[in-house]
Amino acid sequence: MYISARVDYATRVLLTLAASDGRPIRGETLATEQSLPVRMVENTLVDLRRAGLVTSQRGTDGGYRLAKPASAISIADIIRTLEGPLAEVHGLRPDQRSYDGPAEHLQDVWVALRAAMRSVLETVTLDKVLTGKLPPPVAKLIAEPDAWAPRPLGPR
Repeated sequence: MYISARVDYATRVLLTLAASDGRPIRGETLATEQSLPVRMVENTLVDLRRAGLVTSQRGTDGGYRLAKPASAISIADIIRTLEGPLAEVHGLRPDQRSYDGPAEHLQDVWVALRAAMRSVLETVTLDKVLTGKLPPPVAKLIAEPDAWAPRPLGPR
């Protein structure tokens, strides 16, 4: 799975907002605190506001804050807001694909992949990342020694 810079930046910004105790923070401050490009952060905040993940307040005390509790915003919500569905095959959801002949069961692999991503990304919320108290199934995946080891490219 490829995680775009935009999703990474947005998640970092949302975590900063989640840790702010509800006080509004300006886009420029959010970018600076996370060493991110200001223009990218401000553009992303517009999309996050449209999606209802953040609210904005104008004025000298203005800025952005979470629109709902950190416990109600999952990593999957962020990805879907900025990039669309978690898993697509040539622009279609895996359940909308079909294959013939030797590739007949490939759809099952793509659907299983989507389910695996959902099992992590839909259960990890901003508050769980902030506290480091990830759901047990996710913590178990992280504890596997192979989880941290890079795999060589190509056939095994």
